Amino acid sequence: MANSASLGCVFVVFYLLFLLSEARNAPLGGFVRTRGTQFMLDGSPFLFNGFNSYWMMHVAADPAERPKVSTVFRDAAAAGLTVCRTWAFGGGGYNALQISPGVYDERVFQALDFVVSEANKYDIRLILSFVNNFGDFGGRSQYVKWAQNSGVQVNGDDDFYTNPVVKDYYKNHIKSVVTRFNTITRTTYKDDPTIMAWELINEPRCQADYSGNTVDGWVKEMAYYVKSLDSKHLLEIGMEGFYGDSVPERKQFNPGYQVGTDFIKSNQLQEIDYTTIHAYPDIWLSGQSDKAEIEFMQRYQPFYRFEDHHKQATGFH
Repeated sequence: MANSASLGCVFVVFYLLFLLSEARNAPLGGFVRTRGTQFMLDGSPFLFNGFNSYWMMHVAADPAERPKVSTVFRDAAAAGLTVCRTWAFGGGGYNALQISPGVYDERVFQALDFVVSEANKYDIRLILSFVNNFGDFGGRSQYVKWAQNSGVQVNGDDDFYTNPVVKDYYKNHIKSVVTRFNTITRTTYKDDPTIMAWELINEPRCQADYSGNTVDGWVKEMAYYVKSLDSKHLLEIGMEGFYGDSVPERKQFNPGYQVGTDFIKSNQLQEIDYTTIHAYPDIWLSGQSDKAEIEFMQRYQPFYRFEDHHKQATGFH
C-alpha cells in the first residue's frame, strides 16, 4: 500500500512492454515509441534504467530550492539513469498546482516547466503522472471533494471513476497539462519528446467494485481522451499489477486481497502502450521473512502474459 513516503524510498517499478502493431509505431523523431516488444528511439532500441522522484515540481515551486532538482538530474545522468517518473499534479493544499477545478497556480506550473526543461538539459526522459489514487498531494479524493463542495451528490472517493462531473474535472486537468506551453523551452508539452509517457493515475484502487470493471471502464474513457489530445507520447495506466475477474484462476497469485483492478483486462486496451507493476512485497507481506518475500515475487512475476495476439509482455526494470 503505497504513499508518498514509500514512493520516495525503495520503490520497485517493473515496466513491461506490450507487443503493438507496426502501424501504431511509425517513428516520430525524438519521441520514444514501441515496436514489437521493445521501446524504440529514432529507429533503435531504447534500453533504460529509471528512477522515481515524485517531489520535483513541488520542490521547484520555491525558486531557491530548484538546484535540488538540477542536482538529482545531474547525478542520475552521471549514474546512467535516463528515465524519471514524477508528479504532474497537486490538488488543494500547500503549493498546489490546481487550486480548484480548472484554476491553476501559474507559479507552480512554471515549476513543472522547469522540471521538464532540466530533464531535457540532462537527456533524461520523463513519465508524468496525472493524479494520485491516495490522498497525498490531493489525489482523487480532492476531485470528489470539489464536486461535493459545488453541490454534486457523491457517495465517496470511488465516485471519482463514475461521476460525470468529477470525470470532467479530471479530463480538464489532463488537457491543461498536455496542452501546457512551457515558459522555458517554448514548447507545448504534447510536442516535447523530453516527455516519454503519460500515466493516468498512480496505483488505482476501487473498494466499491473488486471485479475491476469500474476502473476498467474509467481507464478506457480516459485513455481514449488522452490519445485524442496527444498521439505522440506513450500512455500507461500506473497499476500495481493485481489480477482481477478476467483471469480468476490467477487471483491466487495476488498478495491475499483485492484492490478493484484487473491488470490483464485493462492493459489490453488499444490506447495503452505499455504496462507497469509496482511491487511492494515488504508491505504486502508485512512481518514475513526476506526469503518469503522473494519467493512471492518469483511466483507473482512470471504470470504476466497476454494471450491477445496483438500483445506480449516482456522485460522489466
